[in-house]
Amino acid sequence: MSNNKKSTSQPQRRSFLKTSAIIAGGAVLSNIPFSGVYAEEGGTIKIALIGCGERGTGALFQALNTKYNLKVVAMADAFRDRLDKSYDAAFKKFGKDKVDVPEDKKFVGFDGYKQAIAEADVVLLVTPPGFRPVHFAEAIKQNKHVFMEKPVATDSPGIRSVLATAEEAKRKKLNVVVGLQRRYQKTYRETIKRIEDGVAGDIVSGQVYWNSGGVWVRPRVAGQTEMEYQMRNWYYFNWLCGDHINEQHVHNIDVANWVKNAYPISAQGTGSRFLRTGKDHGEIFDNHTVEFIYADGSVIQSQCRHHEGTLNRVDESFQGTKGRVYLNANTNSGKLWDTKGNVLFNHAGKGDPNPYQSEHDELFEAIDKGEYKFADAERVAKSTLTALLGRYATYSGKEVKWDDALNSQINLMPDTLAWDAQPKVLPDANGFYPFAIPGKSKAV
Repeated sequence: MSNNKKSTSQPQRRSFLKTSAIIAGGAVLSNIPFSGVYAEEGGTIKIALIGCGERGTGALFQALNTKYNLKVVAMADAFRDRLDKSYDAAFKKFGKDKVDVPEDKKFVGFDGYKQAIAEADVVLLVTPPGFRPVHFAEAIKQNKHVFMEKPVATDSPGIRSVLATAEEAKRKKLNVVVGLQRRYQKTYRETIKRIEDGVAGDIVSGQVYWNSGGVWVRPRVAGQTEMEYQMRNWYYFNWLCGDHINEQHVHNIDVANWVKNAYPISAQGTGSRFLRTGKDHGEIFDNHTVEFIYADGSVIQSQCRHHEGTLNRVDESFQGTKGRVYLNANTNSGKLWDTKGNVLFNHAGKGDPNPYQSEHDELFEAIDKGEYKFADAERVAKSTLTALLGRYATYSGKEVKWDDALNSQINLMPDTLAWDAQPKVLPDANGFYPFAIPGKSKAV
């Protein structure tokens, strides 16, 4: 498929060597390491979960639901209650054979990820995205294969870090799958393959949407430090989430880049805090509308909002010189028409594999066979940067160039990660957080 790097070698199943090299069809694929932990038929692939919230637990279930011989051996989270809840759910479903995490392999706090990564062959990185760059760097430093959730950063320094780590992962031939599951969904693969084959002609415009009523709010609890409050409510703070244009809408933005087989050169748009304006809504906007401009002059319009009671829409449409395209992940449908309205292709994907599951099935199949097949990190870093480009444009009210966004030095991460440390964005005396003002706020 167009989104994954394919290996031409076909080594025998589980022919892993303790020297961290495999002989594959006469070629040596070095640096596909498993710490020498298994080399014989029937060995176990050890996994560690970093980030034990609902999405982390879901990713863990999907990994353990593959047909391969996996066992979770370590878990890490900033909060003990989340780790315990995730462990209990996994143990109840899979039992000791699949979930073997003793107390001394449950790591709590900001630095526990390092110890958990050291225990595993494959790591699942599913914390709030602000932590992704440093966790990804550590996983590759320790020579681990990776599944990590999208997006992969919340600011430009984080993007540059992920791009550098992606190159190191390629050099070491470590598989990296990132959770933009439309890339693993049959409907999208089949429809976009036909776009790539020229059925719709040149794509000249498009519209991508993530419009919904918004997400959870977790009220402040007496005794919380500011760091704990923001961590518990990570969706509403840019250092952790990057705004919903980044955390959610990156899915649809990535589809636009996939269809265009390119990344935008600039963006301009508008956004605001219109309805979700309370103390518990942090600093993020509740709506963004962006025009992404590509080098060939085509424009993709992006729209996302968190407004209860309004039209929900999560899908993508594109117009080409020979026809038009519609894609919808939720209804699992993809359709192409010619310029006269005749249906050229219609994939109604009833019975297709669950793409969330397919991500893990394909990743662990490659690992099980000793193949180097997946190098998602660079592509997803660039789609994450596209989402940040949109945020920079809506926050500032300015047109923002791709290179300026990539090279921005604005670092959102706190100087110190500790429960008594202060994030960079703090509430005023009335409990309200500062937020961007278009026309006044700095773009990059």
